[in-house]
Amino acid sequence: MAEFDPPTSAQDPRPGRKQGKFPPQVDSGHAPRPAAAVGTPAGQPCPNPDPAEPDQEVRVAAPAAKTSPGQPMWQKPPPAHRQAYAAIDLGTNNCRLLIARPSGDHFMVIDAFSRAVRLGEGLAQSGRLSDAAMDRALAALHICAEKLRKRNVNLARSVATEACRRAANGEAFIERVHRETGIRLNIITAQEEARLAVLGCHILLEHGDGPAMIFDIGGGSTEVVLVDTSEAAPRILDWQSVPWGVVSLTEVIGEIADSPEARAAAYAAMRARVDADFADFAARIAPEREGGALRLLGTSGTVTTLASLYLDLPHYDRRAVDGVIVPAAAMRDVSQRLASLSHAGRVAVPCIGRDRADLVVAGCAILESICDIWPAERLGIADRGIREGILRSLMATNGEGDRGHAAVRASGQARAKRTL
Repeated sequence: MAEFDPPTSAQDPRPGRKQGKFPPQVDSGHAPRPAAAVGTPAGQPCPNPDPAEPDQEVRVAAPAAKTSPGQPMWQKPPPAHRQAYAAIDLGTNNCRLLIARPSGDHFMVIDAFSRAVRLGEGLAQSGRLSDAAMDRALAALHICAEKLRKRNVNLARSVATEACRRAANGEAFIERVHRETGIRLNIITAQEEARLAVLGCHILLEHGDGPAMIFDIGGGSTEVVLVDTSEAAPRILDWQSVPWGVVSLTEVIGEIADSPEARAAAYAAMRARVDADFADFAARIAPEREGGALRLLGTSGTVTTLASLYLDLPHYDRRAVDGVIVPAAAMRDVSQRLASLSHAGRVAVPCIGRDRADLVVAGCAILESICDIWPAERLGIADRGIREGILRSLMATNGEGDRGHAAVRASGQARAKRTL
């Protein structure tokens, strides 16, 4: 759980004051992506049927109101349905923010922000977060902090994932973020990351009997979760996290020569690394594949990008992608086609461009490995995940939403495993 505590101004004449002047907004250099392109579209409710186990709630300090001498500082809090909640997810590749208000058993997004910061760039080689990567992440977090203040956020939770878990200077970076932006990031475990991803997107699973698989391909790690959906809230039967995401897997393979043979060899090497680390998990869940139609749901930039290509979209459109069901074989075909293209060829593909061209192949390799582990005929696509899971948790903790639905919870027989 992360408290938003704006840093005290060095020139504040009142000693001991815990909340000082707010730092100026950092100029992003370009306009943030519209809310409709990130998370749930602004102004549209997002389903919230299953609040998670209550997370520790953290009150967010709002800017002090102007008062005259003798006037009390306390202000009446807004009604529950008007309170704003926020979730920040600082990943290995992206920094994402979602701010929403409760709307019955749903929530309505009122602001959002997403930026590729590549915090984990170079981490595989050095074991540390680079100065340039930390500066990029801080610039994005300054924008997030400004949005928290402008929206008078009542409750917030901010999390950091694999890059900060692995980096030798991860904790020092977390302290620097709080000192400079007021945002208290919490480095969450791989298990908590998996739980939040499931909570945020499981509503998009196809109806059916038997266990289902949900996965999240990140920048520095990939989580796969086997869930039982026979009750209102999913029960985690087994899960695994491997330290391969689109950034970490790309970096460990290194530069690829510009030839069809070199590209094929690199893709095979990616597949081999991911397969090896998922081998034990694949063996454990093999009996669950017997009988019934297998259900598979993915949440990540990889699957949303590949779904966009399958749908032949000229540009990314969340409304067309979030919740769509596509043939798994078609996603494999798209993956192999991208892996065969040169870097310049991938740059020219709609919905990929220069920002994703060097990372998308690693995502394709991870996706194909997951499709081998859980060979479903159809793949569900989710443009939602950790941030939405955090928001549902916060709203449940603060009494919003339908408490009748149980939390996403781990079975007593769940065999949690983290591949290192």
